[in-house]
Amino acid sequence: MTVTIPKGFVANGIACGIKASGAPDLTLVASESGEPMLAVAVFTQNLAAAAPVKVSKRHLQSTGNRAVAVVLNSGNANAANGEKGMRDAEAMCAAIGEQLGISLELVLVCSTGLIGIPLDVAPIQRGAAELTAGLEANEAGAVRAARAIMTTDTVPKTASFTGTGYSIGSIAKGAAMLAPNMATMLSVITTDAKIDADLAQYLLREAVEHSFNRLVIDGCTSTNDTVILLCSGAGEGGSPDEFREGLISVCNSLADQMAMDAEGAHKLVRLSVAGAASDQDALVLAKKAAGSQLVQCSFYGSDPYWGRLASEFGTAGVDFDLDQLEVSYQGIKVASGGVAADHDAEKLKVAMDKREILVTCKVGKGPGSATVTTTDLSPEYIAENMRTS
Repeated sequence: MTVTIPKGFVANGIACGIKASGAPDLTLVASESGEPMLAVAVFTQNLAAAAPVKVSKRHLQSTGNRAVAVVLNSGNANAANGEKGMRDAEAMCAAIGEQLGISLELVLVCSTGLIGIPLDVAPIQRGAAELTAGLEANEAGAVRAARAIMTTDTVPKTASFTGTGYSIGSIAKGAAMLAPNMATMLSVITTDAKIDADLAQYLLREAVEHSFNRLVIDGCTSTNDTVILLCSGAGEGGSPDEFREGLISVCNSLADQMAMDAEGAHKLVRLSVAGAASDQDALVLAKKAAGSQLVQCSFYGSDPYWGRLASEFGTAGVDFDLDQLEVSYQGIKVASGGVAADHDAEKLKVAMDKREILVTCKVGKGPGSATVTTTDLSPEYIAENMRTS
């Protein structure tokens, strides 16, 4: 039941008319009691942040991290729309607030879709009554909510975790513009764990860092990326360590689902770097290689072209010694000491044709290591992104 697994939550999704196709395009996740609950969030680091990001930040600040509901629309990002965009984002919150009998500041807002196209907020305002009337604390409501935030996603993305006396649930969308420092994505995570605001914010940032921030699809960071954690406190608690691991597992699952459903992707690739001077250096190296179009094209072609990895490492801006580089694809070593290594090419070709690929790179003898998730770059991705409609 995803976001409605934890106690105290209801959800719904409808088609209100934003999408010309008539597909679902408006979602609401809310407090079942109608009372404010703890809400923390992590937002895009893009300086061209969309109006919904700015409005949600402002609402969290004004309420002291309290919220009753999150409204999300797909089909239009409401980004780069100036003051009109800000007014429209506030209007979305006001429409939901009026139906729930709460102030608009207790509503958070997210949008996803095309950038720079004015949002027609009227369908959202008209759909607010239907959206709130259909809120349910069951799987049906959660499924509708997950589907209504999809854009180029082909399947809804959900994940959950059951802890000691509490649960974590989630929905997410994301299929492109997935890059380090939030990977275009939106996610609402719910929990009934008893947790204070400072710890919740810290653990959410940590979970995002270990999941969405280590996902690279096309090197592009969206204007709208948002991850919101709502905490009802209706459960029995659980240890902070257990909650941390559960939250990270939920975010990792969502990130993997995004990679598997990325626009035009045929392969999910784990790219690991070890032997760097520090974990941070390893992460820089891994992200640099994972974001390379040339490297991603080689994955699409099932080509273990390790020289492209070496080239990217050499321009990553951290210490790198080619003479110490070892590279393996699917456990088969193709380079050692910075030069090609003998290997069974036919065996490797079969291994490289699999849906999931592991690439491991040892760059030295240091203690630093990191792993990022990426995909191949296919003709389908180009076809999807060469148009705006």
